[in-house]
Amino acid sequence: MSKTRRAFIARAEVLWAAGLTAVAAGAAVTIAGLPTNLDDFFGPGTQPNELNIPLQDSNDCANCHGNFDEVTEPYRPWNASAMGQAARDPLFWAAVAIANQDAQGGGDTCLRCHTPGGWLAGRSTPTDGSQLQGIDFQGVSCNFCHRAVDPNNGVGAPAEDAAILAGLTTDIPTDPHSAHFVVDPEDRRRGPRALQDFFVHEWRESPFHKSSEMCATCHDVSNPLFERQPDGSYALGALRTPPVSNSAATQFPEQRTYSEWLASDFADGPVDSGGRFGGNNPLVSSCQDCHMPSEEGVSCFFGEERTDIATHQMVGGNTWLLNAVRELYDDVETGLDQASVDRSIAATVEMLENASDLELSVDGPDLSVKVINESGHKLPTGYPEGRRMWVNVQFFDAMDNLIAERGAYDAVTATLSESDTKVYEMKLSASPDVAAQAGIPTGPSFHLILMNQVEKDNRIPARGFTNAEYEALQIAPVGQTYNDGENFDITNYNIPAGAASADVRVYYQSTTREYVEFLRDENVTNTAGDTMYNLWNTTLNQVPPVLMDEASITFGSGGCNVADIAEPFGVLDLADLQSFVAAFLGQQPDADVAPPFGVYDLADLQLFVQTFLGGCP
Repeated sequence: MSKTRRAFIARAEVLWAAGLTAVAAGAAVTIAGLPTNLDDFFGPGTQPNELNIPLQDSNDCANCHGNFDEVTEPYRPWNASAMGQAARDPLFWAAVAIANQDAQGGGDTCLRCHTPGGWLAGRSTPTDGSQLQGIDFQGVSCNFCHRAVDPNNGVGAPAEDAAILAGLTTDIPTDPHSAHFVVDPEDRRRGPRALQDFFVHEWRESPFHKSSEMCATCHDVSNPLFERQPDGSYALGALRTPPVSNSAATQFPEQRTYSEWLASDFADGPVDSGGRFGGNNPLVSSCQDCHMPSEEGVSCFFGEERTDIATHQMVGGNTWLLNAVRELYDDVETGLDQASVDRSIAATVEMLENASDLELSVDGPDLSVKVINESGHKLPTGYPEGRRMWVNVQFFDAMDNLIAERGAYDAVTATLSESDTKVYEMKLSASPDVAAQAGIPTGPSFHLILMNQVEKDNRIPARGFTNAEYEALQIAPVGQTYNDGENFDITNYNIPAGAASADVRVYYQSTTREYVEFLRDENVTNTAGDTMYNLWNTTLNQVPPVLMDEASITFGSGGCNVADIAEPFGVLDLADLQSFVAAFLGQQPDADVAPPFGVYDLADLQLFVQTFLGGCP
């Protein structure tokens, strides 16, 4: 490790301790957690204070790349994105506080991606962000991305890159993940085009900027605290020591969006998206194809008209961040305005709507709900904390009265009925030894930096996946089985007696009540958790779910099929009676026909008998 990095770590420890003492002054605060330092979170690539020219102010880019076209200009769409506001995200800061409590200096892993300019300038210490300056809050800035160097020095890379890589004070990070980035120490800006006689600033053509490997830098994230063992588990490595290996394959997989894409048909594409992704180019393959869709126009006010301008809106699944930022910061500081925010949110909703399809059918006594993943990665993907997708089913009688509901969401309390539907999510936990050492409960929790086990991952794979490849990339399903190539999931719901139709909806929610309450309640060092909770509870209207898909189905005139649970269907006979008795005694779903669902009692027995004898209620 370089002397620069060693000095950076020493300074960080002093500042972190000083900042923590100041926050806790006057109060008796006991913080459990791991006695780590920045060595534990070390990653190769360009290190703090190694740029000859600091990253430049993104507002300067607006002079030529902003305020002329709301679609194809880079500046305003980027600024009104989660990338542009990554360092102002209140949930991010609430999570950073918990990471620092759980492992000293743990916030470093977060700051590398959310404020790379501040990190590279050495202002990310202490790791609570208290030393960051104004320019650092520009998040994933223009100058950062456009000075990124391909660590693999691929074909067509700028001539200077070989020397830049050779001059690194660390290993070359050839395995892209966890913000192991390389940045040109000079202000030589890069992009996917060859610009002849460009006179405004130095420019280099860079194929890297069209590749998904560039996105992997921050969209495959590993926890370096935990080392992969021969049996596939993850154990805590030696503390206050750099990781034994910086490969993603040896570290705990916190999120693996890039790897999910890599194991999909999209990576071998292009795939014809039918126009749902890609802008004016429906043939999509890379991350950029979908998240920076091409349009006709110009990217610089004096630039050349092109048919394939890569737009910079870069939407994902967050519909609330920009409104939260506008509540916390003045528009003069952020550069946001209502029009750009509205466009970004509308594009986000459209992205979510296009990410899935929904098909309904009747399978004997059940309603069969098929959710199809049309995206290039798992659905949902990314940051696992408080992020989920679920199926909501409403059954109606012949008079359109609601008679039963599965996956109900209470908008007043912001709570979901999870036990009676399919919830797609990733849940992490700490092994008992880690939980004991860190002073947290065992089992699933939101202490992300301390998690070293995947408790649940039933998220729907992307098309073309194989279980063998998922296993190799540390992204195998947990708690659910998908056959190779299946980019869909089917859930059956027993059709209640008297049901004539059903409405089915698929919802996505990026931030749950449980998560924001955790961030509020577990924070003992600052007010970031309270800030996020108060925003969630007021300005953000408790982050309501986004409707991704909806469909309806009718069941015909009978509506008495709760007793028709065995072949031959359409006939109520001894086979149905025997099947019900077996299901009732074994507490199986076929016998759970009456509320309260999840309980096998006299109400189920009575309704079955009524229906079997022809007396539909």
